Amino acid sequence: MSPVRKAMPVPQPGPASVFAALGDETRLRLVTVLCVGGAVSIAQLTATTEVTRQAVTRHLQVLADAGLVRDVKVGRERLWQFDPQQVEEARRSLELIAQQWDQALGRLKLSLENG
Repeated sequence: MSPVRKAMPVPQPGPASVFAALGDETRLRLVTVLCVGGAVSIAQLTATTEVTRQAVTRHLQVLADAGLVRDVKVGRERLWQFDPQQVEEARRSLELIAQQWDQALGRLKLSLENG
């Protein structure tokens, strides 16, 4: 009898997955194109690049898993488009971190001035 394997939890989109997905230059470029061009096919995404369709498909899947892009079926074609919701969530996370740093630096400044 073979051991029962537990299914790996599916990562939920969030700031960490957004930052990880955008940490790759090719994926960042794909998001940039999708932000400007609306819904685009894989053929259109690969037309002006040396990246293969298979590689673009894998990169798009990583971006989709992070909640950054989604595909839309139009007839027999799959078009990909940018979904800004997760970027907004990541932006809010960065703003919170920036506020916390500002507060910590303010406390340090007061401490040094009064010390």
